[in-house]
Amino acid sequence: MNRLSLILLLLTLNLFWLDGKAQTNANVQQEFQLTIQPTKGPIKLDGILDEPAWNTVEAVSQFNKKFPNDIGAPKKQTEVKYLYDDKNLYFAFKVYDSGTAIIRSLKRDIGHDGNDGVAVVLDPLNQKTNGFYFVVSALNVQSEDQLTGSSDGGISYSWDTKWFSMTKDYGNYWIAEIAIPLKSIRYNSENKNWGVNFVRIDAKNFEYSTWTRIGPNFKSYDLGYTGLMKWPTNPPASNNNVILLPYLTGGISEDKSTSKTETTGNVGFDAKIALNSSLNLDLTVNPDFSQVEVDNQVTNLTRFNIFLPERRAFFLENADLFAGFGIPPIRPFYSRTIGLDKEGNKIPILFGARLSGNLSPDVRIGAMNMQTGRKGDYAPENFSAFTWQKRVLKRSMVKGYFLNRENFISVEEEKKNPLDKYGRNAGITFEYSNPAGSFSYWANYNQSMKPTIKDLNNYAEAGLSYNGRNFGFVLDIANVGKNYYTDMGFVQRISNYDAERDTSIRIGFKHIYSEISYALMPAKGKIGKMELTTQNSAVFNPDNSLNEWESTLQVKTDFKNASSFNLGLSNNITNLLFPTSFTDGTPLPAAQYQYAQFGMGYDSDTRKLFGWSTDLNFGQFYNGTVQSFRVGVNWRNQPHLSLRLNAQFNNIQLPGIYGSTKLLLIAPRIEYNFNTKLFWTTFIQYNTQSNNFNINSRLQYRYKPMSDFFLVYTDNYFTDPLFKSKNRALIFKLSYWF
Repeated sequence: MNRLSLILLLLTLNLFWLDGKAQTNANVQQEFQLTIQPTKGPIKLDGILDEPAWNTVEAVSQFNKKFPNDIGAPKKQTEVKYLYDDKNLYFAFKVYDSGTAIIRSLKRDIGHDGNDGVAVVLDPLNQKTNGFYFVVSALNVQSEDQLTGSSDGGISYSWDTKWFSMTKDYGNYWIAEIAIPLKSIRYNSENKNWGVNFVRIDAKNFEYSTWTRIGPNFKSYDLGYTGLMKWPTNPPASNNNVILLPYLTGGISEDKSTSKTETTGNVGFDAKIALNSSLNLDLTVNPDFSQVEVDNQVTNLTRFNIFLPERRAFFLENADLFAGFGIPPIRPFYSRTIGLDKEGNKIPILFGARLSGNLSPDVRIGAMNMQTGRKGDYAPENFSAFTWQKRVLKRSMVKGYFLNRENFISVEEEKKNPLDKYGRNAGITFEYSNPAGSFSYWANYNQSMKPTIKDLNNYAEAGLSYNGRNFGFVLDIANVGKNYYTDMGFVQRISNYDAERDTSIRIGFKHIYSEISYALMPAKGKIGKMELTTQNSAVFNPDNSLNEWESTLQVKTDFKNASSFNLGLSNNITNLLFPTSFTDGTPLPAAQYQYAQFGMGYDSDTRKLFGWSTDLNFGQFYNGTVQSFRVGVNWRNQPHLSLRLNAQFNNIQLPGIYGSTKLLLIAPRIEYNFNTKLFWTTFIQYNTQSNNFNINSRLQYRYKPMSDFFLVYTDNYFTDPLFKSKNRALIFKLSYWF
């Protein structure tokens, strides 16, 4: 590790030199400034800018092209005006456009990709680490999310809050009026300088543009490139407010394995209490997540478990405070461990509380406690978490956490497995980012605590990345001890399954990951961006012997007509430590395997009503072969009807006694949006790998902002024997936002 640390240091010094001329947030805010004005009269959201107050504001205009590259000016321009009163922020967009808007769906939280729309980025603390993103489409479909300094990996639109908008089409332009209640966001009323940016999504021309200049290597909502919004006086203090969200559920379920039919009914509530303008307390009593969409099933050709995203709303607000430690394959905190067992079955949550927000402009904290109940032989558990973040330098932070899972097992159960009694984790992380956001460095140390375990119970990691306009790279190094347990987390490859002995063995590992990429963005021609990427992932056993090595080379081309094409080549060396099964035949013996695969993929023009995509992968697989084929077809009668079909077929052929298998996953989805309040979705998943055929049909009626009625039908069958019923249920859920 000492030699690797020296390499990291040398690369760090080189990157500081490379980035010396990079644009910074300070540069941006010197050039892009506005002063928000108080309104002298009421603002009616109707898409008609006839209030006299709008005439007192000079619009910001001359947006800058952002995607697929930043060469030249946007084909269509955008203007934005801005006002405030003691309750709301107001924004009015005049969007120059003509023709029918491209809208993929009327469903809320559809996001911005592929839809004509506009967005507001807010950073109330102007610290470039946390903010808010409000998106509205040309047909007034709303999406919103919280932003963090690490949001460059993507956003999920899973966070919800109440805000208002209205759009109106005028032929050669359309208007969007937006009102964001001050009580819906967290801010410091003593701070008169906020970060702000505006985004235009021009789906018809396959362009993104922003008010400030943002390089194509950054996301349009990057908090490091916001302009400056100055308040003439201190922002109005947001009165402490309480939001109550009670719910009522009921339904009937049938379990074919036990021939039991049950009727259920339940009540509970969530509450949000603003302790001040930047600190929030969330409470939940007897929470219910029956309306949450089912997970997208995948075919798993690896030897390890896969990471599935969190979908439950209670765990999503300020989720980065808890989940933002480690790297994707190694997460000390993973909220899906709460209220779900290892097979994904629901465990009742009795109550919970979470405190999150800013203690000061530079310090954020998060504290959470959740209590689950008993279900069958599964004992009650208590989950506690405390995290903190301290901003240092201009765009960097030090952060830490402590986690505790306490299991209320009996004395007899504890004697059988003392490790189940409790699991505790603690860690500290330093994350450096230069002001431009192009260079990052991170280092962390994590410790786990279990009864009777005294050594090999830590996880350490360090890495750096550079994200330049054309050139980028990532280097990450980690070491995980075999006794590093994460009762509230996820570690992908520490548990190794021995197929002959039908048991799992924990083995620590060392990991080195590197990635180098180079992008070309031609000013002329049909290509918008072409990127060449090479990745290397090496995993070593505790004795430094090689466990696995994977090298990939990929070329991806994004065309200006919204289609894309990619080619990839990978080479693998795998030293199986234990016999492993991929088929019903004899497990592959522990040995070294070297194999290569080739893949290609194509996505058609996403703007068209009919679109398709396909991926083909074939080559060697351990001592055999694999052919994988995926096809996706999408047709929409915008904006109401969308039909999607994804199908994936994998054919694994191993020699002789090791067998073969054919895995099929078919997943059609039908969505019909009656309007922006009533939605119906049916999702079908036929998966031979998990021997499950699932039907999930959900009707949602948003009868008031953030108040919903759900009617959900779910049905599960075996794929072998085909259509043999497992279970089915019909439930409703009614919630109301006070």
